[in-house]
Amino acid sequence: MNFSTPVSKIPNIGPAYQKKLERLKIRTVADLLFHFPSRYEDFSKRDSISSIYHKGRYTVLGKITQVSSGKTAHRKFSFAKITIKDSTGRIGAIWFNQPYLTKTLEKGDQLLLSGNVDYSKDGLQFINPFYEKIIKGKTLENKIVPVYPETEGVSSKWLRFIIKPVLNEIEDKIQETLPEETVREKTLYSLPRALREIHFPSSSSSLKEAQRRISFERLFLLHLSLLRQKINLSRQKSVPIPTDIEKVQDLVSNLPFSLTDGQKKASWQILKDMERKFPMNRLLEGDVGSGKTIVAVIAALVAIKAGHQVAFMAPTEVLARQHFDEVAKLLWRFKIDVGLLTGKKDKLRSKKLKGDTVEISRKKLVEKAKRGDLDLLIGTHTLIQDSVKFKSLALVVLDEQHRFGVKQRAKLCLKEDSGIPHLLSMTATPIPRTLALTVYGDLSLSVISEMPKERKKIITKLIPPKKRKEAYLFIEEEIKKGRQAFFICPRIEEGEDKANSPWSDLKSVEEEKERLAKEVFPDFKVEMLHGKMKATEKEKVMNEFKRKKTNILVSTSVVEVGIDIRNASVMVIEGAEMFGLAQLHQFRGRVGRGEFQSYCFLFTTSTSEKTRKRLRALLTSENGFQLAEKDLEIRGPGDFLGKRQWGSADFTMDALKNRPLVEEAREAAKKTLEEDQQLKNHPSLKKRVDSLKEKLHLE
Repeated sequence: MNFSTPVSKIPNIGPAYQKKLERLKIRTVADLLFHFPSRYEDFSKRDSISSIYHKGRYTVLGKITQVSSGKTAHRKFSFAKITIKDSTGRIGAIWFNQPYLTKTLEKGDQLLLSGNVDYSKDGLQFINPFYEKIIKGKTLENKIVPVYPETEGVSSKWLRFIIKPVLNEIEDKIQETLPEETVREKTLYSLPRALREIHFPSSSSSLKEAQRRISFERLFLLHLSLLRQKINLSRQKSVPIPTDIEKVQDLVSNLPFSLTDGQKKASWQILKDMERKFPMNRLLEGDVGSGKTIVAVIAALVAIKAGHQVAFMAPTEVLARQHFDEVAKLLWRFKIDVGLLTGKKDKLRSKKLKGDTVEISRKKLVEKAKRGDLDLLIGTHTLIQDSVKFKSLALVVLDEQHRFGVKQRAKLCLKEDSGIPHLLSMTATPIPRTLALTVYGDLSLSVISEMPKERKKIITKLIPPKKRKEAYLFIEEEIKKGRQAFFICPRIEEGEDKANSPWSDLKSVEEEKERLAKEVFPDFKVEMLHGKMKATEKEKVMNEFKRKKTNILVSTSVVEVGIDIRNASVMVIEGAEMFGLAQLHQFRGRVGRGEFQSYCFLFTTSTSEKTRKRLRALLTSENGFQLAEKDLEIRGPGDFLGKRQWGSADFTMDALKNRPLVEEAREAAKKTLEEDQQLKNHPSLKKRVDSLKEKLHLE
């Protein structure tokens, strides 16, 4: 048996379990051993039942005296319930939607319980606790017990039962991945020892060292992959684009505003990159409203006037259409043909039509791009379809680049006869330096840190339920002054989430639109916008809002980026506790774009002090970079980046908060590549790096 052995060859894993493990993407021995625990229960520290007199997290050992099951009165949830006692007292425990536990847990069983205790109608009780049965005459072998990501029919206990004999058999055959000198210099556990301690910790200190080793390895591999990509990219050919200073000055001098120092610096860095014979790969990072679009327009103008084409990709139809309107207007004086390709309603603004915008068939627009008759094509994911080709694509601009997978970005930058296009990625989600070093290590970074001088500070307030009426009256006054308001809801419709989801009590766009129109603001026009609407419906709703025919727009996070309504002065966010600080900051940035004083109201029903502390950070900071650091500190990078893209255990994601470890891993990766760029002397390491590259490209 080795890492590549299929799980079907492991004893006790038949066809039924293979299907279940497939749901966890466990197909080989390596997948099994690298399926790390998401958390641990420390049964070495126990509480007596009599010491539990308020809610909190506890661990107790006792005997089951009662077992029952049933359904809740209102939502008809099934539940399993027990009573457990020790020498000092007794306490209840309840598990929702796990009625089968009544067949597993029996009266008289010795049980270890660990988890949260809260108040119920029966007094204090454990809610969905982790449990471990103590077989008569046996003690718990490992007092620190791993809890794995599970699926139906695959419990943590079963995984421990399967992993132990596998690890025993192949532990001596596991090859070290990291270079020996790196393991020695960084005083890291060997890979076999780390895997043993991750799954079966002998102590909390050993577990921490094992986690450090695995975290370092993941960071090291990620840096190696990104640095190798950067080296490989520098060897590729791209078309050098000379900077036409006169054209840039002509554009800038006719703008209705002055460029900030940050915009000037970023523009210069980008133009200098585009002059080189190898592809630019630059990330333009700027706070909400800092003016990234004009920087992209400057780069596009230079590329087009040098005789080439530009592709501009946005994550949503609404944003793509807005870019088309704005960019086409900015570039019209230079007689540039601009197309919009969304797959729903395609448009063209052409010099032959004297600047008029017309609807055009998708086929004709694609033909124009292929012949080179179109200078700039703006669109959504439709731009990466096989049918879309360019004659001389020299620059690709990705707006909100973190919303596109690596594969999507790569497809748009496929090699042309003249070389790989230059790539300018943009994001309005400020990225803490630690994450930027790790996640975007293959990109050069430009940052616009200051805001245009004319922008007024947005007044932000936390609104508890008892102050809602007061907030509604204030919003009514704003609308009477001629302003408009956004209401953001976490959900689209009632019942779209599972009944036991934490989102189930939150307001939906559909029900909130009805409530606001009928009960709260009956004298104003209220409309809604969400991702499930047809493109024509979305366009109609946005156009009416832009033309001030709609007073209030109720929406999902589809308005998170790029929507520019200068007359809107109020942003209301329902269920604010369900969003990250960076996303809340994005929502807030949708107002305050005109000359009017603007407001952001965070509606929350949460009584959690941690949540309120996190939300209060928005009240005191207008700086997205500070908020991103705060979000990373409080919620962790799993929420910041999206765990699904990374497939890493929580402790590995947490390593991204550890800047010294990130930088240590990066320096070690650089040193390894300096000594062995092709990793010829490290075949097992090369295999792991190539494997990681594939996973990252499957976002």
